[in-house]
Amino acid sequence: MIGTLQTYALDCPDPGALAAFYAELVGGKVEDDGGEWVELVGDFGTTLSFQRVADYRAPQWPSQDGPQQGHIDIGVTDLDAAQTQVLALGATLLEDWEGQKSWRVFADPAGHPFCLCAC
Repeated sequence: MIGTLQTYALDCPDPGALAAFYAELVGGKVEDDGGEWVELVGDFGTTLSFQRVADYRAPQWPSQDGPQQGHIDIGVTDLDAAQTQVLALGATLLEDWEGQKSWRVFADPAGHPFCLCAC
């Protein structure tokens, strides 16, 4: 095991509003610092996060023409070691900010984005 499931993040135009919707749906506490990222924390096993995206376009169901616009964050204790491991599994590094951030973005072998986040 390389890390633990930390959050599932959804792209959206208004993170606070979408978090409030899901709080009514599944419970939990909205943690909003007024920024571009809002979290819904509860006892449902992982955090549900909401990320503001400029020019957001909603996915179309069941069409395959629009992306589903979500990603998984995996918490790891050693970003460098975890990066080596996921690359060996077939992931592709998409962004690492030259080591200046506490997370790195990868694509899984099918192209879905996910992040390794220091915890």
